[in-house]
Amino acid sequence: MNSASGMMWETASYVVTVIGLPLAIAFYVLDRFKQRSQEEEETYLHLTDEYVSFLKLALDNADLRLLDPNATHGLDDEQKMRKFALLGILISLFERAYILTYRDAMRGAELRRWRSWEDWMVEWCRREDFRAAMDVHLPGEDPEFVAYLQKLAAMSVPGSRQKV
Repeated sequence: MNSASGMMWETASYVVTVIGLPLAIAFYVLDRFKQRSQEEEETYLHLTDEYVSFLKLALDNADLRLLDPNATHGLDDEQKMRKFALLGILISLFERAYILTYRDAMRGAELRRWRSWEDWMVEWCRREDFRAAMDVHLPGEDPEFVAYLQKLAAMSVPGSRQKV
């Protein structure tokens, strides 16, 4: 091999090392970021589908009036049991959403997705019967989620001056 071609190969290796390797790393990091973002979106969509399924359950049990923003009173024992179970399912779903999607210092799409969950939680926390169900269903759950939901509930009580 002559010195000119050796010099060319040496220069090419420097170019690969100086430009190609950092570029390859940058493309890898960008690909991982896109993949993570896609996974977060899929998780959000799956959880949202579960929430829609819960709303369908609430419609199937219209006699419980769970979609009425006010607490449902005057239920018989069987209705109370169904309502208790449905609210337990909802609290479990909220916990799953919290564990899978909540992060401190969220921004962008991640924050927008979380705010939709928070809006739903606040909406339910305004209900007296939901807050009562929390007392029964929250013990033993994720401590950070429990604290978060209890804070939302305290701020959501009608007449509360605090903002969420």
